[in-house]
This record gives sequence, C-alpha cells and structure tokens, in this order.
Amino acid sequence: MANPQAGGTGARRTPLQAFLYWGTVIGVWGLIFLVAFLAVFAIDLPDVSKLNDVTRQPSISYLDRSGALIAVRGSQYAPPVDLEKLPEYVPEAFLAIEDRRFYWHPGFDPIGIARAGVANVKAGKVVAGGSTITQQLARNLFLTLDQNWRRKVQELILAVWLEIKFSKKEILALYLNRVYFGAGAYGIEAASQRYFNKPASKLTLGEASLLAGMMKGPSRYSPVSAKERAARRATIVLDEMVRTKAITPEEREAAVKTPVRVSAVLANQRAQYFTDWMDGQVRALVGEPTEDLYVETTLDLPIQAAAEQAVRAGVARNKAAGVQQAALVALDAEGRVRAYVGGVDYSESQFDRASVAKRQAGSAFKPFVYLTAMEQGRNPGVVVVDEPLKIGNWEPRNYDGRFAGAMTLETALAKSTNTVAARLANEVGTGNVASTARRLGISSKIQLDPSMALGAVEVSPLEMAQAYAPFSNGGFRARAWGISRIRTASGKVLYDHNIEKRGRQSVIGSPALPYMNQMMRTVVTGGTGTAARVPGFDIAGKTGTTSDYRDAWFVGYTGGFVVAVWTGKDDNTPMRRVTGGGAPAQIWKGFMGQALPRLKAGPIPGGRIAPPEPENQGPIDDILSGIGIGGEEPPEPQPRAPTPAPEPARPPEEVPF
Repeated sequence: MANPQAGGTGARRTPLQAFLYWGTVIGVWGLIFLVAFLAVFAIDLPDVSKLNDVTRQPSISYLDRSGALIAVRGSQYAPPVDLEKLPEYVPEAFLAIEDRRFYWHPGFDPIGIARAGVANVKAGKVVAGGSTITQQLARNLFLTLDQNWRRKVQELILAVWLEIKFSKKEILALYLNRVYFGAGAYGIEAASQRYFNKPASKLTLGEASLLAGMMKGPSRYSPVSAKERAARRATIVLDEMVRTKAITPEEREAAVKTPVRVSAVLANQRAQYFTDWMDGQVRALVGEPTEDLYVETTLDLPIQAAAEQAVRAGVARNKAAGVQQAALVALDAEGRVRAYVGGVDYSESQFDRASVAKRQAGSAFKPFVYLTAMEQGRNPGVVVVDEPLKIGNWEPRNYDGRFAGAMTLETALAKSTNTVAARLANEVGTGNVASTARRLGISSKIQLDPSMALGAVEVSPLEMAQAYAPFSNGGFRARAWGISRIRTASGKVLYDHNIEKRGRQSVIGSPALPYMNQMMRTVVTGGTGTAARVPGFDIAGKTGTTSDYRDAWFVGYTGGFVVAVWTGKDDNTPMRRVTGGGAPAQIWKGFMGQALPRLKAGPIPGGRIAPPEPENQGPIDDILSGIGIGGEEPPEPQPRAPTPAPEPARPPEEVPF
C-alpha cells in the first residue's frame, strides 16, 4: 500500500499543531466578526467630542411683583464639584452601592453582569442590573433611555472608550457631577443644595447615603416624597459601606442615630401651587422655551407667606373637627392674583384645590341670587317671610329647621335664610341668576334646578374670588390673571400683559352695587360671618356651607381686594359641623389681619344708598320640593383672637433611618 503522506502532501499535523492552526483561524475570523459586530453598533454612536458640554432643558424663573424669586422650573445644574473637596465618604457611598469593583474593571464588570443574570433568571424578571458607574456615565452622557440590545452594546463600547480616555478619578468626578437626583437636580452639588440647602462639601455621612441610595430610582427613593423608603435604602448603603470597609460599624451606628433634615422644597422654591398654575399658561403663551425665561408675576411674596401661614394654622386649629384641606385665592381690583394657596402642604399633595378642584358653593352662591333681585328693582329693605316653601317636589329647609317669619332681604342674606333665597331665585328666574353669575366671573357649569339658589353649583375658589371682585372694585369685571411679562435671559420680551390689556367692563351698576355691599357688610357685622371681622377695616362677604358639612366657604372683600377661602376634605366626606362662619372665616381673618396693613386698602367703593322704606313683598306661590343645600349656622360669639405674628420659616423635615 502507498504511503498516504507521500507525493509531497506533507506530514500529518500533530494535535498541538492542529490546535494552533485552528485556533489561529477561529481567532482571525472571530476578530473579523468582532470588528464587524462593533462596526455595526458603532455606526450611529453619538459624538463624544463635546463630552464637557452641558445640554439641559431651559429653565423658567418665576418672579413676584417686586422682582423677588419665587421658584425655578426646569433642570438645575450647579458648578462641577471638585472630588478632592468632598468628604471621603461621599464618593465611597456611591461606589459601595453602585460599583464595588470600580477601580479594577475595564469599564464593565463581568462578575457583576453574571451575578445580575443569575438573580434575574431566579426571579423570572429583571430584579438586578450589572451596569458599572462607567456604563451609567456613558448612558447619561451619550445615550437615550431605550431598553434594547443596540443601546446596551453601545453603552459597553462607550464605557471602554471612557476608561481609555480618562482616569478612574476623572470618571468618578464626571459621574457625580452629571448623574440625576430627581426634582430637576443634576449633579451632587445641585442635589445637596436641593435636598439639604448646603454645599456638597458639607454633606454628612447620613446625607451622602441618602443621595447614593437614590441612584436606584430618584423618584421612588426621594427623601421628600418617600421618606421611609429612602431611609431604608440609605441604611442598606451604610451596610454596604461597612462591608467594603469604607466606614467602621461605629460610624454606621452614629449615622443611623442622627436624623437627616431634608428640605421639602428649595429655599427659593415657594408658592408651588401658584407656579404649577403659571407653568401651563407660560407654555400656552410662548410655547416650549428654547432658552432660559423670566416670568414676572403678580404674586406678592410677603402676602403669599401670610396666606400659607393662615391656611396651615386654620387647618391645624380645626383638625379635630375634620378639616383636612383648605385653599385660598386673593385678587386685587384688577384681577391680579396676589396670593394663591392650593392646599395645606405641597410636599404631601400637589393637587391644586385653588383652581382645579370644583366644590359646591353652598350659601356663598346666594349673592348672585340677591344681586339679580336688586337689578330687578328690589332693595335691602324689602320685607319677605321666612315660612315653609315648596317648589315642585323640592322643599328647602333652614339650617336650624325653624322659620323666623317676616324679615328684610338684608336680614335674610345676613342670616343666610334658605327659604328666602329659594323663593327669590324662583321669582327672578334661575336662568337669570345663572346669567348674573356668569357675567361676574363664574365659568363652571351652572344647573338651573331650584336648588342652585342654595349653592348646588360646583365652582373653584379662583372662580369665586373673581366673581366677588366686582363687589369690591366698583362693579367692574376682574378676570383673575398672574403673568405680567415673559422675557428671555437676554432681555427679549415675549409677552406683556399691558399690551393686551383691554378696557374695564362694568358688570354691576347702581343702585344694585351699593345695595349688595350694604347687605354683605351686615353678614360680617351681625350675620353668619362675624368671625371674619378685622377691626378698623371696611369688610363685607358671605359664608357658605353645603349639605352634611362637606364644604365650608368664606368669600370676603374690602376696597379693591377680595379673598376666597374653602375648607373640606379631598374625598368629599363630611366634616363635623364646620360652617363657613367657622374655619374659613378664621383663616380669612388670620390672613387679612396680616395682609391689610401692607395693602393699605381703602373702603369698599360705591358708597352707601339709603333704601326706601321697608315694603312687604307679599305672598309667593308654592311651585316646587327636596332638601336644603346651603343653610348656615346662626353666628356664635367668637373670641377675639390677636393678629398672629409672622410664622418663622418652616424647619426642614427629618428622615429617620
């Protein structure tokens, strides 16, 4: 038999030679495949030449009427912090919880990826991630948040590039200065100022652990909105720091025992409900900003502070009676919003009860009934009879279940007598009453059933304030507004309210206006609103209470200044016998006691008109029947409370570990 290796075909390869040969072939082809693979994913890699450029959402700075800063909306960046100036435990906190092997891996951590993969398989869902700090930096700097394989591979490529381009110390500094901490704060300096009102160089161990813990989810682990969850996460960070020997067990125990004081909002983030109300309007007027904007508003910060204090104090004082929330809106004669409070605590609930919530007005709606009657020829001295009444199937009842007999319209409004208001609305026409309310500023739907006379109409405090404004300013329509001017950081004016300002529209004439002011003064001097009296000032207004005490109102005014106050519960369940003459009137007085001296308000314009001699209105036919909605409790003697002193700045809240 012939030798198979004869004929110049060469000797058979040894196993070692075969291994080397095929290893080389596979290696070459693997390298070709890897290069091709990376080339495909690198085609649309972002431009990394502008690494140090900061691209951010333009900010909107809101200023009060005197130019003081109210709030800033949009991304907040602080100057980069020098890693050397931070306490050693600050970067160590992030390394312990986010990337323990940061100083040893090449940009990605195979051990961490494997561990995360095993955990995810066991759980049957994604419960852990294997991203290193370098990968997170690459993602934050260059990539979108899309979850797909292309983005993940690009993240790995960029992470390796960052490791080649920069030192570990530079990567860590970039990370700490660019990572997002929620609430619009980018970078550890902005976060430290946002949550603790201090520079990052003065962060305590507990504060550093809270910030590091937020990396798992800035919203979910926010020390403002999720205090307990944030505290538990911070404790885990401290445990990891002990495990990596970044701190001692004794230092951990000391940090756990020291409560961290967290600011609910920045020192310059005030009037948040008002800013929310403004935010949508700014974008409607000028579109999405392409550069930093300054919005000059009508708000008066000292008056706003008094309003917030009065609301908090009033709700706290009446908490036992079931008062959980309140709202307050104050307008001047032109409709400028001077104070705006949408709830007791913005950090606990961002729902705006000043303009978004709609609640039944109760007897605070009755002035529109009486105004319609005055415009049809009646006057405060007209005598009516408080007696049982049926209008179809509806039978209104008074608050105390009794009937007082003959009285004037002035007395009926002051005592908030339901039968008289219902009869009056039926006589003048509920459609005419609705037209009057719309003319003055009520924009919500007004149903025309007889019960509307007693306030079965859902409105917002903002609407009520602007609808009462004509009583305070001489009879002119005063649509509520809050933006005076919008300008760019470079000074270009994008919007100016004065340019669009129109002539004043008269909506209440004489003698109806002085008649109404006379009657609503009596509400405060001897009716259901006596708790709202502010000595030395010309005050008028109307209380409102709805069925089962679900809502309580006081809307009052002086010369050129009107304030609407609502109290109740968000779930619309009843309070415990809280009437408009109680908590709302107390809040109103607490606010006005501080605001009026600053405003230098004058008397209510329009003068006084002596009405004709009292005349009997005569019997009124019974037409319709049901249950009363807006009756008021007879006024009780109110202790005269001193004007409260200005409340000191609210201390930051504590996050216990």
